[in-house]
Amino acid sequence: MKDIFVNLKRFDVPKTKGGICPVDNPGEWIKWVIEETVKFELGKLDGLKITYFMPESLIIRAVNVLSGYRHDEVKSIRIGCQGVYRENVTEGGNFGAFTCNLPAAAARNMGCTWSIIGHSEERKDKLGIINNYDQSSVEDWEKYKKAKKTVDHIMNQELSCAMEEGLNVLLCVGETLEEKGEGSLEEQKTRTREVLKSQLESSLRGIGEKLQGKKLVIGYEPIWAIGPGKTPPGKDYIGFVSEYIKEVVEEMHGFEVPVVYGGGLKEENAEMLSQIDTIDGGIVALTRFTGDIAFEPEGLKNIIHEYAK
Repeated sequence: MKDIFVNLKRFDVPKTKGGICPVDNPGEWIKWVIEETVKFELGKLDGLKITYFMPESLIIRAVNVLSGYRHDEVKSIRIGCQGVYRENVTEGGNFGAFTCNLPAAAARNMGCTWSIIGHSEERKDKLGIINNYDQSSVEDWEKYKKAKKTVDHIMNQELSCAMEEGLNVLLCVGETLEEKGEGSLEEQKTRTREVLKSQLESSLRGIGEKLQGKKLVIGYEPIWAIGPGKTPPGKDYIGFVSEYIKEVVEEMHGFEVPVVYGGGLKEENAEMLSQIDTIDGGIVALTRFTGDIAFEPEGLKNIIHEYAK
């Protein structure tokens, strides 16, 4: 089974307010996204699942639109949230004092079956909070590594809350340019292995007892290659990283984990990524990168067509 994850980021912000949502009512836009996804028969795919990760403002509308279709029309489409808080609502405990945060129980109740944990943008946010407390945490390499370890620990708390609530998880990991460093390719690979192993060890601590009945997927984000003007990694490098991630998880926890490419699955790289044995899908955000940038279901259809060749 292959997985295509679609991260709709803050695509609920209209163009009139600086975002990319083409209409002022984002609820109508997500209704159109789901309807177009179904129209292109992406809900009928065999051997491939599509998961839309959405900001909270879009989740309930998307779930309600999906519920209006027959199961066979939408069997390959799932709805997820973009992260959960590191604590959860509990019977006899905290009933809901989570202002500004999304507990896993709320996400599940809205109809989500998946959550992203540890997306590079979330990790950057958490590091930014630590940096606001101690500027030297990004200036001193040893302090920086300790700060990153703290973020990994928070990701583990979030993952635990998600899975205990019954959510499947896409856990994102990846190295920055500074962590990858300079020097020969072998030197860079050695440092990358060290970073990835540390993230996986901390983020997946105790996963075995929580995984039963849920699915875990690892998303590899080469952070150094994401963004305009950056050079994406080639087939060999992605193959090296995805194979290593599988090896580490197998060694630590005794099961094989699917790995998807999170550096941006596009029409241009979809066929290449499909040829990497250790890659099990990818993460999509935008589908149009020139003119008015956008996410469009037709573009997703074209990406999936290239990937499934």
